[in-house]
Amino acid sequence: MVGTGGPVATFSVWDYVVFAGIILAAAGVGLFQAIRGRKETSSEEFLLGGRQMTAVPVAMSLTASFMSGITVIGTPAESYRFGSAYWIFGFAYAIMSAISAEIFVPLFYRLGVTSAYEYLELRFSRPIRIIGTSMYIVQTALYTGLVIYAPALALNQITGLDLWGVLVATGVVCIIYCTLGGLKAVIWTDVLQMVVMLAGFVAVIARGAVLQGGLTKIWEDAGEGGRLQAFDFDPDPLKRHTFWSIVVGGSIMWASIYSINQSQVQRYISCKTLGHAKMSLYVSMVGLWITVTLAVFSGLTMYSIYKNCDPLSNGDVATPDQLFPYLVMDILADFPGIPGLFVAAAYSGTLSTVSSSINALVAVTVEDFILPVYKDLTQKQVSWMNMGLSVFFGGVCIGMAGIASLMGSVLQAALSIFGMISGPLLGLYLLGMLFRTSNSIGGLVGMIIGLVLTLWVGIGGQLYPPTAEKTNPLPLTTAGCNNTIGQNYTTTTPWTSPVTLTPEPDYRPPLADTWYSLSYVYFALLGVLTTIVSGLLVSVITGGCKQEEMNSELFVRKNDLICFSWCNKSKESDITEKPSANIYMGDDNPAFKEDDMMSKDVEKNTKL
Repeated sequence: MVGTGGPVATFSVWDYVVFAGIILAAAGVGLFQAIRGRKETSSEEFLLGGRQMTAVPVAMSLTASFMSGITVIGTPAESYRFGSAYWIFGFAYAIMSAISAEIFVPLFYRLGVTSAYEYLELRFSRPIRIIGTSMYIVQTALYTGLVIYAPALALNQITGLDLWGVLVATGVVCIIYCTLGGLKAVIWTDVLQMVVMLAGFVAVIARGAVLQGGLTKIWEDAGEGGRLQAFDFDPDPLKRHTFWSIVVGGSIMWASIYSINQSQVQRYISCKTLGHAKMSLYVSMVGLWITVTLAVFSGLTMYSIYKNCDPLSNGDVATPDQLFPYLVMDILADFPGIPGLFVAAAYSGTLSTVSSSINALVAVTVEDFILPVYKDLTQKQVSWMNMGLSVFFGGVCIGMAGIASLMGSVLQAALSIFGMISGPLLGLYLLGMLFRTSNSIGGLVGMIIGLVLTLWVGIGGQLYPPTAEKTNPLPLTTAGCNNTIGQNYTTTTPWTSPVTLTPEPDYRPPLADTWYSLSYVYFALLGVLTTIVSGLLVSVITGGCKQEEMNSELFVRKNDLICFSWCNKSKESDITEKPSANIYMGDDNPAFKEDDMMSKDVEKNTKL
């Protein structure tokens, strides 16, 4: 009986057919793009889609690339155990989209960069660029391995799919369409995978509504279980999720991913106009809203079904990331093919993240390490190098998944490090974009200090997890289970990540309940503020940056903002019958445009 515990069904033949069909369709899209663009073999075509992409597919790719299998599986479990507070990240997505679209996109777009880390050399120095790129490669390879491994482990234990077979198959599929199709293949497969992910959530919610007697019943159960108390305005920075931590800290955390992460930057600079690039982020914001809403409501649906019999407490699953796959097999096993759709949804998220990472890793390796040293390579040699590196990094990601299988509780620590590194890097970019006084010495020292602090608090928090008083897990019971393996109790185990549970150690040092209990959402904000403040101080002490050496294109400008660009266009319309060309209103991407229209606008805009 659904919702009363015990073993659930495993995959049927039709489930395997649906799952394999969707995964093969993803590979087919990559092959199609490879055949379609077989005459376009340039590096720019491979890495940036020829810089001719439009807003909507790029927006869906931006949404899908970080909606990994961990998100598909982990967000409903988060909502199930901690309530709907995670939905407040919708506000953070809106702020992050505005920051990325209005500040970072115009800068990267007019510079015509391929690697986001080119900016660090232009503004500071080549060693800082190399350090930034190296940090990105390490964190991305590790994170991608975890993205492959975590869903595979959960789904293996629930559905019976062979763990290593799925790991290798996932990597191989990504390698195929990344190697042959480049960025266009990645973006268009992301579109397909985004649709499949959303379909998986809808299928779970729809079936849950039928079983529970409607969406209203699910909502009422969630309210009675305390799952709808999302808005906690407590300013305590040690509490895991509050309105302020999610909106303030979450905005900076997501901005550190969408604004400077190569996987994301590579997408919006592939757009054919600046208008499309900005619009892709705003459309992506809507996609993120839809995704997080469906994911959170899927968790509320799961609570409505298991409110009297928690599978985790009952021993039916071992970790929280197995809860949602368990639910799927429990309520959808009677519909052949539907569980296969869900598994495909989880792996679509994994595929989109892995393919995005592979393509981005190839881009930064070629642009930051190879081309500056080997400047005489032919276009054909670079193209073969791109494909070879795609295979290499695909193998690295599969290897990292194998290492992740041996890490145990370090999985959670490694995933958190991904966020800790982004904060200091974002602080470094803002230091260069907003402050003309900052120099390379200040930037380097500031980033190191910010990184040390975030790693200190982050690793300390993993070793000594915050208590239940700070994480606020909501009560769950096993009173209604048919086969309870232990006594009835409520779960209050601290849980700080959608990947694993970290047991609380017996000994807790004095910092454990203060510094180490800082909400993980604030890690990026801590890194940004520390990097900027310390970077400015060191820059001033070391003499600052000489004004005559500064290039105005390297800084945020007033007319980068859409409101000012519209105002400028309106003024031009009042003076002339036909406005002069403006890259902000939709000319071709300046990075590959032969005539230098942008330089004229730069001269005009720097006078404002």
